[in-house]
Amino acid sequence: MKPKYIKTPEAMYQLFEEYKVSLTPREIQKATPKGVVSEFHLPPLTMSGFRTFCHKKGFTIIHYFSNTDNSYIEYRTICTHIEDEIRTDQIEGGMVGQFNPSITQRLNNLTERTDVTTQGQQVNDIKITIVGSDEAS
Repeated sequence: MKPKYIKTPEAMYQLFEEYKVSLTPREIQKATPKGVVSEFHLPPLTMSGFRTFCHKKGFTIIHYFSNTDNSYIEYRTICTHIEDEIRTDQIEGGMVGQFNPSITQRLNNLTERTDVTTQGQQVNDIKITIVGSDEAS
């Protein structure tokens, strides 16, 4: 078995805390009736961002989260907590308008899906009615 670069689940969470602190505000320019106003927002927490942060520190964390060969079972709780914290940040940011709500919904599988055409029935045939042309050929 290959050695673990992140020795403990606590060390994994410490890396996550370092990632959060490393985020720097981004300038967002918004047009207002009085002109362009700059707002500064921290970017959302993302798994991609955390993986990139760890990679820059020389760690690959994908195996810890996917629990490759059940070799990382002791990290499962902290990995789940990190994923939940990221998801909560994105959802809450979308709900208060800090992040684009539409993107937040899609990233977190929160889009509402309503079947308004088949009422849950399986579609076997599609019939098309062409309306409008009175021209004779």
